[in-house]
Amino acid sequence: MKIGFVGLGIMGRPMALNLKAGGHDLIVPERASLTDEIRAAATVVANASAVAAASEVVILMVPDTPDVETALFGAGGVAEGLKAGSLVIDMSSISPIATKDFAKRINALGCDYVDAPVSGGEVGAKQASLTIMVGGTEAAFARANPLFELMGKNITHVGNEAGAGQTCKVANQIIVALNIQAVSEALLFAARAGADPAKVRQALMGGFASSRILEVHAERMINGTFNPGFRIRLHQKDLNLALSAAKELNISLPNTAIAQQMMSSVSAHGGGELDHSALIKAVEGLAGFSIRKD
Repeated sequence: MKIGFVGLGIMGRPMALNLKAGGHDLIVPERASLTDEIRAAATVVANASAVAAASEVVILMVPDTPDVETALFGAGGVAEGLKAGSLVIDMSSISPIATKDFAKRINALGCDYVDAPVSGGEVGAKQASLTIMVGGTEAAFARANPLFELMGKNITHVGNEAGAGQTCKVANQIIVALNIQAVSEALLFAARAGADPAKVRQALMGGFASSRILEVHAERMINGTFNPGFRIRLHQKDLNLALSAAKELNISLPNTAIAQQMMSSVSAHGGGELDHSALIKAVEGLAGFSIRKD
């Protein structure tokens, strides 16, 4: 298939290359940031409209709701170049409410729309092991699923309405954030009490407290390696989506609000581009103590 891909950042680049490795043709918009690897793998065209005109399927993987809207409906955007019968797949993590509107506007052009946000970070993108949460009709999901299978392992059709995938992703981000905060507090407690946090992590990995966050992010916390797999500022954005939706639903998410504030503290101190495991810096700041000897 001819697949257009808009958004070739930390996540999008390996996802696109996995599609290429699966035998598909890639079409991407010109950007100064395009790597030599992408330029060698893809046909590069002027803009997102030209991408859509040359593609059967267009995939978006951009940071936030306004970025998706611009990529779809801005000047030179995807909508300008779509042909009736095309499929648009948004794999960004954005507002479920905005997603419903975007889907209606794309459907009005005679095209299918699927929202399919992912979890798994840069490692999952590179290993084609992403968790993919999908919203859209059965027919649209059936069209998209062979492509999802080249990028992920745990693929779930969450619901037949656009926005279902985004709702699931927001729930995912709540769980991940609260786990990061729990691991941060546990390691701080152990280290301040005089225990070796690395050995505490090793011990906990064998018990009921074991998790992917404890496995991967606790090691980052202990080593101080906060180069981004998933940036603090992007997780902040997702938690803001959760809190905005909670207000509309008239429900309280107190621990989500606390995690969002902890991430805001890291960002306020210049850490917005760090990996979200750097939330521990806010916990350490409150205690005046670092779990790292440096």
